[in-house]
Amino acid sequence: MSQHDEHLVLPNDEYNRTLVSNVHPTNWVNPEPAGRYNIVVIGAGTAGLITAVVAASLGAKVALIEKHLMGGDCLNVGCVPSKGMIRAARAWAHLRNAEEFGLHIPPGVKHDFGAAMARMRKLRARISHNDSVHRYTKLGVDVYIGSGRFTSGNTIQVEGPAGNRTLNFAKAAVCTGARASAPPIPGLQEAGYLTNETVFSLTELPQRIGVIGAGPIGCELAQSFARFGSQVYLIEALHGIMPNEDRDAADIVEQQMLRDGVKLLCCGKDLKVQKTDAGKRLTVDSHGQKYDVLADEILVGVGRTPNVEGIGLEAVGVEYDKDGVKVNSKLQTTNPKIFAAGDICSHYKFTHAADAMAQIVIQNALFPHPFGLASASVESLIMPWCTFTEPEVAHVGLYEKDAKEKGIEVETYTYKLDEVDRAILDGEEEGFARIHVQKSTDKIVGATIVAAHAGDMINEFSVLMKAGAGAKTIAGTIHPYPTQAEVNKKVVNLWRKAHFTPRTKRLLMKLFAWMRR
Repeated sequence: MSQHDEHLVLPNDEYNRTLVSNVHPTNWVNPEPAGRYNIVVIGAGTAGLITAVVAASLGAKVALIEKHLMGGDCLNVGCVPSKGMIRAARAWAHLRNAEEFGLHIPPGVKHDFGAAMARMRKLRARISHNDSVHRYTKLGVDVYIGSGRFTSGNTIQVEGPAGNRTLNFAKAAVCTGARASAPPIPGLQEAGYLTNETVFSLTELPQRIGVIGAGPIGCELAQSFARFGSQVYLIEALHGIMPNEDRDAADIVEQQMLRDGVKLLCCGKDLKVQKTDAGKRLTVDSHGQKYDVLADEILVGVGRTPNVEGIGLEAVGVEYDKDGVKVNSKLQTTNPKIFAAGDICSHYKFTHAADAMAQIVIQNALFPHPFGLASASVESLIMPWCTFTEPEVAHVGLYEKDAKEKGIEVETYTYKLDEVDRAILDGEEEGFARIHVQKSTDKIVGATIVAAHAGDMINEFSVLMKAGAGAKTIAGTIHPYPTQAEVNKKVVNLWRKAHFTPRTKRLLMKLFAWMRR
């Protein structure tokens, strides 16, 4: 594919043409470098964009290199399109259940998958302005469209469509991200498959789809396709969906996905794929039973490969392995002048993680302390995350098993949403809030929320943990009634009630008796 192919994103409609004109304009002419850059950033995904724009806003001379689409995975093939698709699927699912709310839908009402995907592309194009070449140029960043490669300890060569440029740098940041990869399943390559990089180009709904991998990507899209009406086969090698998540949380989502029509094949072994005239045949053993199913499409939702090739890391002594670029806690690579951030070096494959890591790169690359004092560190990050199924599953901090492994004694409290008034009224009572409090303190070391809006609700615990505040802070905070976020206070009140001991009550009874005299 040519770097300046106007059909970089399919289908070639007005929305995708707008997207491309923003994030990979075909008429773009790379600037002529003048002087040395304070920092050169390779890769314009979230980590690269934040590194570049913050550095420029501070007055640094900055270059940003991108060979494909500004915005990276998040804008183009990740968070943004997936949430647009999920929202449309949720609307259709809610419509089917509208009679509960007194809305009678006439028979024969149909959804239009093509229109739903067009809406997603329209909104993605609208959002793409934020990551556009022209916007970043106006913000003081020198944007280079082309492939960047280290050629010496202080130079990077950009190979662009109109010729090469050589950039001199004082510091550099590698933010090239990762790409989808597929496990070595017999017959998969021959049959063909979709990943997050291609699935959002669909304009017609596959009637049958096999989804390999029940992690966040697999679960979110399996549920969405099922709600649109596809027959979905979700195949997972481990036991149950979201194998790394709180088991109770995953079980609630699993039950909802089964109600949505997803056929779940867990503990899948000996998976094989074969291309046939009738479709793509998948055979797998699940719980000792052999399954043989046909699909029109296969979506692979497991595996990420770091983009370390072709950027000259070897030439500058930057070490890497199958997991990506090796960095220390300051995000410094094995070359102290070169840093890395985002999916290229982190096991947290989240947009917000890339953003936070970019801030660390800014502080350590542009404001280094001669003795390493006051350096920013990834070890200080409080990292929440959310899987955007329905209900959503959000988490921050430690799970109970993590705390035990670290030798931290915790008390665990759980409050169910079916006891929260607003959740009952909304018909969204499947879920809970769970906290892990360090014993003999009020320090919350971890929290999990399962709820329709868990991704928004978890932020209260994230702020609390970052600020070093404890459960008493939430217990003393007024929450509007009725809201689903009240569950955060209610679960903390369980902790407070547990620490109101019989001895304390006896002492208070004596006090009140004395006060009545």
